[in-house]
Amino acid sequence: MGQSTEELNTEIEQTRQSMTANVDALQDRVSPSAIVERRKQAARSRVLGVRDKVMGTAHDVRSSTSGTAGGAKDSAVGAAQGLVSGTQDRVEGAPLAAGLVAFGAGLVVAALIPASEKEAVAAGHVVDAAKEHGQPVVDQAKSVAQDVAASVKDTATEAAQTVKDAASDSVENVRSEGKSGVDEVRSQAGS
Repeated sequence: MGQSTEELNTEIEQTRQSMTANVDALQDRVSPSAIVERRKQAARSRVLGVRDKVMGTAHDVRSSTSGTAGGAKDSAVGAAQGLVSGTQDRVEGAPLAAGLVAFGAGLVVAALIPASEKEAVAAGHVVDAAKEHGQPVVDQAKSVAQDVAASVKDTATEAAQTVKDAASDSVENVRSEGKSGVDEVRSQAGS
């Protein structure tokens, strides 16, 4: 004959549990907080991966910088190493802090090494390109500022004229009302 009532109830209960799990999974999938958390985790893992590829660990930075400089540069590198080694324990687990420490150490070393001829030429090209491409933006900004100033000036002139006309009308109203009041007082005094 068909399934027993007990088998049907069991099957219905299993279907309900399956549907509940599916709805919960769907809810988690479309929940804004879950989406934000997943994106934060993905961004964190990408940043950590890039940081490790670019900077390596603090130990790698320390060992690689120690062999690159000579003479006075050695002392700067030593200072940078001291900075890196002294903060290595404190920045563990803080990728932004580790990045800032490495960036600072890089700036110290870079400041002591003079720019190469190619770098100087490249910097000159960058400055020229910035001037070339920046000038139209500056000109356009000046033009827009002049248009705005002209528009504001016209609006202010119109507003001043409106106020002047309203004041003139008010003066004329006060004058005529005053004259009619005087005439009324004189007529009442004469009666």
